[in-house]
Amino acid sequence: MFGTSGIRGRVGEEVTAELVLHVGRALASVGYESVVVGRDVRESGRMLERALVAGITECGGDVVAVGVEPTPTIARYVGESGADAGVAITASHNPPEDNGLKLWSPSGQAFDEARKREIEEAVDAEASDLADWDGVGERTSASDARDRHAAVLREALTDSPVDELSVVVDVGNGTGRVTADVLDAVGCDVETLNGQRDGSFPARPSEPTAENCATARALVEATDADLGVLHDGDADRMLAVDEEGAFVGGDALLALFGRREAEEGDRVAVPVDTSLAVADAVAERGAAVVYTPVGDVFVAERAAEPDVAFGGEPSGAWIWPDETLCPDGPLAACRLASIVADDGPLSALVDELPRYPIRRDSLRSDDKRAVMERVRKLADETYAEVRTLDGVRIDTDQGWFLVRASGTQPLVRLTAEARDEDDADALFAEAKELVERAR
Repeated sequence: MFGTSGIRGRVGEEVTAELVLHVGRALASVGYESVVVGRDVRESGRMLERALVAGITECGGDVVAVGVEPTPTIARYVGESGADAGVAITASHNPPEDNGLKLWSPSGQAFDEARKREIEEAVDAEASDLADWDGVGERTSASDARDRHAAVLREALTDSPVDELSVVVDVGNGTGRVTADVLDAVGCDVETLNGQRDGSFPARPSEPTAENCATARALVEATDADLGVLHDGDADRMLAVDEEGAFVGGDALLALFGRREAEEGDRVAVPVDTSLAVADAVAERGAAVVYTPVGDVFVAERAAEPDVAFGGEPSGAWIWPDETLCPDGPLAACRLASIVADDGPLSALVDELPRYPIRRDSLRSDDKRAVMERVRKLADETYAEVRTLDGVRIDTDQGWFLVRASGTQPLVRLTAEARDEDDADALFAEAKELVERAR
């Protein structure tokens, strides 16, 4: 039922009101007495929210409804309101026909494997503790969640001359307008793109890739802006555009953030598909990376350890553990604006980073688990050392490649990296051949 990013799938097929009702019942039945509930802009979220609230209150739990807000706004409000758990009704960067649930702890961390398993077992067993007629829960509305988040974002900008910046914020028809509002409030010259909320994502697909955000890149270049900020539909992700209109990918941002936050002896939590350039960049500060499975919940688990200064994923999820354990796209946008204001043009900062050729692609598979089982078997037969922290990773003298199943989509993802272009191509071809043999 749960993937690496919660429950997610096509509405009316994998994700139904009935399923969401049972999840709501399970939350209240296993002891989550107060639950923050919010959603992204998808129209199906209205229906799913009603089902979730019905399930929670039917079993005696109380709901604090925050409405349509960014996922980090919802996740942060769990601890701020004193609730026991939170649910964001969102499919994040997935297409508009999808929706889902992501469950949050008061720390801001997504539910870990143990908590997800507890909910899943309660749903499977239909172990609902229905309340008596006079014991049903209440639904109340909260209007201060966005203001609280915005206050944190403004604080992140107080020590840098960001009022001299011109910033394009591509909201992607989602919930991330708080980024533009805060940057404008502190004096930035802000141009907002695709700011109208629309869960069909008419302007561009929700995922903020270089291809999907071509209009934002062109606007940054044409307006001489200092920076472009790109959000997905629920604003848990943030990627960027430099002042020349070039897309700045997740590995480069991870290196910039990690180098900024880490000090001597610190660690930076990154998933196994992260570029070697990140490890080299933080090593300049006397820090080191620690690898996790792919998924922000795993990065957050590591980031909760005392010597981890920062955690992030190349997909665009960024975690400052001194702030919260949820990925916070608007906070990342503000922190990046501070870096640019303090240290100079983003293009120059990126050029200073180590850079190695990396290849990424995905192959569709409707039976990705079976394919991965065969990939593991073939890898064990072919290579002397196979790492299986998440998927199958093979390290060679030239570089490395990784084959892993997507946690949210019917895809097998391939990544290969080397210090030489030809070696990167060869390793990627090797990874692809391994998957093709397993299909």
